[in-house]
Amino acid sequence: MADAGDRREYSIIVPTYNERLNVALIVYLIFKHLPDANFEIIIVDDGSPDGTQDIVKQLQQVYGENRVLLRARPRKLGLGTAYLHGLKHASGDFVVIMDADLSHHPKYLPSFIRKQKETGADVVTGTRYVQNGGVHGWNLMRKLTSRGANVLAQTLLQPGASDLTGSFRTPDKPPQNVENKKL
Repeated sequence: MADAGDRREYSIIVPTYNERLNVALIVYLIFKHLPDANFEIIIVDDGSPDGTQDIVKQLQQVYGENRVLLRARPRKLGLGTAYLHGLKHASGDFVVIMDADLSHHPKYLPSFIRKQKETGADVVTGTRYVQNGGVHGWNLMRKLTSRGANVLAQTLLQPGASDLTGSFRTPDKPPQNVENKKL
């Protein structure tokens, strides 16, 4: 956990598993698109056998260990628990959660931050299911699975949100006592 003097405005949590080819690009793009923002990037790696952690350690040398944090886990434990693990290490007032596979492009981060500041919203979320929304690089099965999960959730829960399975969002940070509990 960061000291109070190291407090950031934004903590960007990026779970990884075998993302050696993407992690340097996503970190670079985050820095490129947020040149004036006070943020940290928390890479939660689930024991990638492809050398993802080695690349993250090199990125720490370039950008600083206080800006790119590696929070490794011993094995693949799942996306949801990776976000929880990242939250435990986040020092930011706001948290951005996004995927390392570039399905969430960092070029949208400034508009997320602007929208949050303009509205005072507790959560700002991106969606694939609006005009000009979408995904790139997904195969048909992944698209059908995502769309099917959203249709089912919309039918059962009627939440009034267009994309319940996406993880590209900026929630206000929850309390520090985040725990991993099964419901």
